[in-house]
Amino acid sequence: MLNHYETVFIANPVLSAPQMKEAVDKFKAIITNGGGELVHEEDWGLRKLAYPIQKKSTGFYYLVEFKCEGQLIDKLEIEFRRDERVMRFLTTRLDKFAVEYAEKKRSLKQEKKVEA
Repeated sequence: MLNHYETVFIANPVLSAPQMKEAVDKFKAIITNGGGELVHEEDWGLRKLAYPIQKKSTGFYYLVEFKCEGQLIDKLEIEFRRDERVMRFLTTRLDKFAVEYAEKKRSLKQEKKVEA
């Protein structure tokens, strides 16, 4: 049984666009190579942090929603800790209500795009 997870990580703001893409691809590869399935991803872009981290006041936010076995989360989080490009990360297991909410939110966003 695959569990549903969501990870948000904050990358260093000094990264260039190709470096950021490379970091994102690395973590997506860890998920897919470990038998996980990517469900959704969002690039939230450069945002102001609530408090300074490593003397930086901004960071690149990225969200990845995926399904995988529980053991893969340990591997993924070890890689987040080892990667100096990542300043913070948070992985959350989604229950059925959170999954429904995320799907509803995505479909509303899609409808707004179609209208525009």
